[in-house]
Amino acid sequence: MTPSKQIRVMVLNDMENLDRTLFRLDQGFELQFRLGPTLQGKHVHVYTNYPAEGERFDRHKFRALKWINSTGREDDSDKFCTLDLQISGSYQYYFGHGDEKKSGGGYIVVDPVLRVGADNHVLPLDCISIQTYLSKCLGPLDEWLDRLRVAKEAGYNMIHFTPLQTLGESRSCYSLADQLELNPDFSLPGQTYNWTDVGNLVEKMKNEWNMLCITDVVYNHTASNSKWIRKHPECGYNLVNSPHLKPAWILDRALWHFTCDIAEGKYANKGLPALIQSHEHLHAIRGILWQDVYPKIKLWEFFQVKVEPVVDQFRSLLQSGAKPDKSKTNGKQQLKIIQDPQYRRFGNTVDMNSALEIFVPHSSNSPSAVEDCCNWLRRRLEELNDEQFRESQHHQEQALNCIDGTVTYERLADHGPKLGPVTSKHPLVTRYFTFPFEASTLEQDLELMNQPEKACHFLAHNGWVMGDEPLRNFAEPGSNVYMRRELICWGDSVKLRYGSGPEDCPYLWAHMQKYTEITAKHFVGVRLDNCHSTPLHVAEFMLDAARALRPDLYVVAELFTGSEELDNVFVTKLGISSLIREAMSAGDSHEEGRLVYRYGGEPVGAFLQPNLRPLVPSIAHAMFLDVTHDNECPIQVRSVYDSLPSSAIVSIACCATGSTRGYDDLVPHQISVVSEERFYTKWNPEAKPSSPSEVNLQSGIIAGKLALNRLHQELAAKGFSQVFVDQVDEDIVAVTRHCPSTHQSVVAVCRTAFKNPKQHHYTDEVPPMCIPGKIEEVVLEARTVERQAGSYEKDEKNINGMPGYTVEIKEHIQLKDSKVVRQAGVTSRGRSEFVQEIVFEQLTPGSVIAFRVSLDPKSQELVGVLRHHLVQFNPLYKAGSVLDQNTPDALKTPLAQIISKLTLADMNILLFRCDAEEKEDGGGCYNIPVWTSLKYGGLQGLLSVMADIRPKNDLGHPFCDNLRQGDWMIDYVSNRLMSRGGTLAEVGQWFHAMFAYLKHIPRYLIPRYFDAILVGAYSTALDVTFEQMSSFVQNGSTFVKLLALGSVQMCGVGLYPALPPLSPTLTDVPYRLNETTKQKEQCCVSMAAGLPHFSAGIFRCWGRDTFIALRGLMLVTGRHLEARNIILAFAGTLRHGLIPNLLGEGVGARFNCRDAVWWWLQCIQDFCTMVPNGTDILQCPVSRMYPTDESNALPPGTEEQPLYEVIHEAMERHMQGIEFRERNAGPQIDRNMKDEGFNIVAKVNPDTGFVYGGNRFNCGTWMDKMGESERARNKGIPATPRDGSAVEIVGLCKSTLRWLVELNKQRLFPYNTLNINKDGKQLSVSYEDWDRNIQKNFENLFHVSQDPNDPNEKHPELVHKRGIYKDSYGASSPWCDYQLRPNFTIAMVVAPELFTVEKAWEALNIAEEKLLGPLGMKTLDPDDMVYCGVYDNSLDNDNYNITRGFNYHQGPEWLWPIGYFLRAKLYFAKKLGKDVYESTVYLVKNVLSRHYIHLERSSWKGLPELTNENGQYCSFSCETQAWSVAAVLEVLHDL
Repeated sequence: MTPSKQIRVMVLNDMENLDRTLFRLDQGFELQFRLGPTLQGKHVHVYTNYPAEGERFDRHKFRALKWINSTGREDDSDKFCTLDLQISGSYQYYFGHGDEKKSGGGYIVVDPVLRVGADNHVLPLDCISIQTYLSKCLGPLDEWLDRLRVAKEAGYNMIHFTPLQTLGESRSCYSLADQLELNPDFSLPGQTYNWTDVGNLVEKMKNEWNMLCITDVVYNHTASNSKWIRKHPECGYNLVNSPHLKPAWILDRALWHFTCDIAEGKYANKGLPALIQSHEHLHAIRGILWQDVYPKIKLWEFFQVKVEPVVDQFRSLLQSGAKPDKSKTNGKQQLKIIQDPQYRRFGNTVDMNSALEIFVPHSSNSPSAVEDCCNWLRRRLEELNDEQFRESQHHQEQALNCIDGTVTYERLADHGPKLGPVTSKHPLVTRYFTFPFEASTLEQDLELMNQPEKACHFLAHNGWVMGDEPLRNFAEPGSNVYMRRELICWGDSVKLRYGSGPEDCPYLWAHMQKYTEITAKHFVGVRLDNCHSTPLHVAEFMLDAARALRPDLYVVAELFTGSEELDNVFVTKLGISSLIREAMSAGDSHEEGRLVYRYGGEPVGAFLQPNLRPLVPSIAHAMFLDVTHDNECPIQVRSVYDSLPSSAIVSIACCATGSTRGYDDLVPHQISVVSEERFYTKWNPEAKPSSPSEVNLQSGIIAGKLALNRLHQELAAKGFSQVFVDQVDEDIVAVTRHCPSTHQSVVAVCRTAFKNPKQHHYTDEVPPMCIPGKIEEVVLEARTVERQAGSYEKDEKNINGMPGYTVEIKEHIQLKDSKVVRQAGVTSRGRSEFVQEIVFEQLTPGSVIAFRVSLDPKSQELVGVLRHHLVQFNPLYKAGSVLDQNTPDALKTPLAQIISKLTLADMNILLFRCDAEEKEDGGGCYNIPVWTSLKYGGLQGLLSVMADIRPKNDLGHPFCDNLRQGDWMIDYVSNRLMSRGGTLAEVGQWFHAMFAYLKHIPRYLIPRYFDAILVGAYSTALDVTFEQMSSFVQNGSTFVKLLALGSVQMCGVGLYPALPPLSPTLTDVPYRLNETTKQKEQCCVSMAAGLPHFSAGIFRCWGRDTFIALRGLMLVTGRHLEARNIILAFAGTLRHGLIPNLLGEGVGARFNCRDAVWWWLQCIQDFCTMVPNGTDILQCPVSRMYPTDESNALPPGTEEQPLYEVIHEAMERHMQGIEFRERNAGPQIDRNMKDEGFNIVAKVNPDTGFVYGGNRFNCGTWMDKMGESERARNKGIPATPRDGSAVEIVGLCKSTLRWLVELNKQRLFPYNTLNINKDGKQLSVSYEDWDRNIQKNFENLFHVSQDPNDPNEKHPELVHKRGIYKDSYGASSPWCDYQLRPNFTIAMVVAPELFTVEKAWEALNIAEEKLLGPLGMKTLDPDDMVYCGVYDNSLDNDNYNITRGFNYHQGPEWLWPIGYFLRAKLYFAKKLGKDVYESTVYLVKNVLSRHYIHLERSSWKGLPELTNENGQYCSFSCETQAWSVAAVLEVLHDL
């Protein structure tokens, strides 16, 4: 019942591009691609670069996946292709259909599996506790273990090293001089370590310490002094390969010379000294740059055109008679400057073609006319040059603003580095380009620009741009970042230029690939430094190389894109495993708590999700750090007392967590990645608090961190996957981690200290807390305290922390031994909610306490027993289950065994029954007071709501509130069934026994387990239901099964029998004891027409509705006996040769419709052809209620005849001619009908063989809306009388005749003639003659020919559409015959022999174009003047055509005709060849996919009676209608 494997389903929709949506999956998961409604029926191909088994991953190699259609071919709802995900990484998929190679796609990310220890056990990603080390501060490799041991002893299980390569001259950890060489600083004199030694150390830590190691990879830049970049300057952006940077380089050189001049005091007399100390000095910088520097370098000349040479060239062209080539200008007369790709001064040109088109001589090419044109061109060129000048001025203004900002921060701002006087070491602004030559004058510098062998060594530095578009490379052409000085520049690093692939810069790609492979060989993972600025295609290539060596590569990155959607671009394309998030980004404890909730876990009490479920977008897995290594020190920003509680908030998060070395030691300053050269302290258990070079558990908060790391890892390993965050007050955050299988919790209460308690007053009043359940122990209580160990002095050799603070910690103590809290008492909220109230006595700022909480013993046992009984539905409940020592009798039998005894009529009660049906029994559907009533009294009513709540874990929903607040809903479910008696009562007792456990567990868990019980029972009931149906349903698709449920939904037995009694001599008729009369009575299943309006009482059963739906709901589903009983029950009510429309149990029947008898006859035919030995029904006894037209209702068994006699009577009465007045005619049976409307006529036209009848005051077919508005004067006027010969009745009659003739030949029907009395004479008409007569006349009289002179056309003036079939023939209002409606498709299905294939196909195509809606068929041509597609039965106005819903069948889109339309399309498409048939199957599947979506999403689990135009919801429609469901099911059966 439950797949054991985790399966996720991705639904593909046409034109849906999900490149920026993150889908994360675990290894071992199966991913299924299924078709959404827009693709069903199309030949869709899905491609992926996930490798086939045994093949290596190649990002650019895609393969097509095979489709699996387990249930056959009737629809595409279950068709899928699958990927078995066994390899981590990022994989792309895309799909297309027809000529569309790619009409949608996206990425999936498969998480790596990390293994640690000598035994290679799995380290789940949520278990990770990581600590960052600046590698250069570890000292010689010999001493690393002594320093790294601090991380081991503090409980970390992963180390992040900054790069271990040779550093550049700036000594920044991220400026690497050689990516392939190990930093020589790690080797001692006389000994050289290499990568193998590092690898051995990493392996030793993995095996002996259970610690994994990752390190950074830096792809964006290399150190400016890298030797290899001197040899390969093409690897950077220089003036040769990137000439667009020339203006920026010139400005950079000018600023350097400006720096030198300031340093030498040359501008002191202009108010600009070397030491910049005021805003006046800044103002002086601005003035000098505008007046002295900018005019000297004339940057605008790089963007301008030299006017006179261009004018001369133009003049020559005009004089030679040149004409413009208009194909090159696209008719756009616009003169633009064309930028010189080499960026020379005045090197630009203009398009002469445009010039010739714009500046045309007025008359001839006379010299004066030519000169006029040249002058116009000259003026325009000068204007263009002015525009370029102004734009350059804008760039220079922005450059000034950026210089101003930099100087302010570096020299004036309190929070800046205060660099002091301008010198060559501390220039005014950082240089943007390298200049590896001797300094000289600016003029001499600029000459070097034109010497390629030198210009290639002026390399652009890297940096970052505030607010820049992350996917744009700011050094490429089109960006002015360098010229506008917007780059916050790293003057020690050269930006690398990869181009678009390895062929653009072979050395760089090969060098960086080697670097990547060295890293991947020795480390389990990488941190992508500066990821958001790394070109995506570069990172993809390098990570592919890394994963080729280490398939389970762990990839970490910190992104600063400012948008989750942009983050996802990097995460999905690179397969990033965890994104670094930082608690320091929170401004207060409330925000810090919110981050915990955001970054992992589901809510406490969340529902158990099925193993097979939709794939939903995720947020990136978080690596949540209390502080990152390149951010400011929390002690400076917050307070030393906050280190412990904020760290605890991070550690309790349900994701990877971590810190930076120095945080736990309480180092009170940022450890700079650039300037820090001291070493980390070593581990020594005996170290003194004052020791600057050694630490132990008494140092800083290390003891606290050890406890927190252990707790973090335990919670993740033991499945504490649920999270609840409670903001107790402005400084206190309580985080609960809960295990959904054992229901144990850990509650951590953390009192933050963002402000120092010595300077800020914190209240002593801490609100008490109520902790539900039983506190087993205090896992830890800890706080930061001062101690006598001297004050902090920054050590010269070691990165030392503050000795004056330590952590006071106790672990695993009883509540009574706690110093922080005391227990105020145990209270019981209701019978199942045990709560311990906790009073805080010493929760000072900087404190943390964590409790381990279990359910109280009784609840714990009951949950275990409940889980034990749920194992029958899902093996996942085995964890935490407990054997039931006193199993109640009701639970001793598995539920499947009990439910297997239920009939499908019982299933109607168990699963469905709407409010009106329930009320008939004295009940009603369950009502949730603040919300709404459920749709059904049965399980489906509850399951429909839970299906919406469950995937979102919407535990705040009123439904869940109602469950938590009391047992009313729980009791409703069991009591409703127990009151029924029989097997249903046994099912009720099973629920009652299960609920006895449920009621006594904590209320917050009730929604979860109520859902589990109901889902198990519901799934079991569905399995049993389908087992009792036909093989078509049992082997059918999900869609088929959902539709088949409509049979259970609509067919049931009410309190009062809806059908008249069958013959007492008939076998296999169900009986029951009437509770009131204590007499035995028949209890046959009857069919409701629609829910909720036609479900109970006399309005439940309608002849027409029943027999339109019977084939789909009962014959196709295999409910043959019940179908037989319904056919025979209606046969017993035959009167005047008609079957009643409104049945009214037979005694209150109205015989006012002309079509029900023909639908009944069609059903008998279908029964005979579809049911094994189906023709036996013809011999079945029919108990005639009205053996004559005038007889009163006779009791069953009084007068009986075989069914074939009743059929013959119906046919004979029509041939004779039916004419009568309804009994009790008048307002007592119809308050709207005019008197003439009660006169019923149904006859056969002897010339055509067509059945005809009705009059303009009644409506005898399914389009039966009677006018009701006195105000609009349509009361008593039918909107659609359809008198004359309605097309579907003629078709149904022809179908019946063909069948009876065939039966007669087979000797199964004794009659071949009909005997009638005409004008006192006995006449006989053979069935064959009647059949031939219709065949001969139908197409001549019903088809509207394309020939305007068609002799068969009586009213050519009324024809407004050709190539269609009339809706009727011989109507009293002749124009009604010519209306385009969907009814002719019914005749096509039941009597296709009446139609010529080509004419039928043409008419069907017109119907498709004009009538086909999303779910239904328009009931009238939208071109018709009375068309109105919106049905509103409550509207009463003066509009004759729509008031009081007069347009019920004049446009609204009814669902059931779509079934006949699609079946007709399929039938005739087959006759037209393979191609037509295949395209029709696509249409059918595509249309039906919308019904599938509706059915899946409908809380009624049905298809509506009708929709308004274009598929819009109609509130007056039945929410689920028998014939709508049946008609769609029949299409699938035909497929």
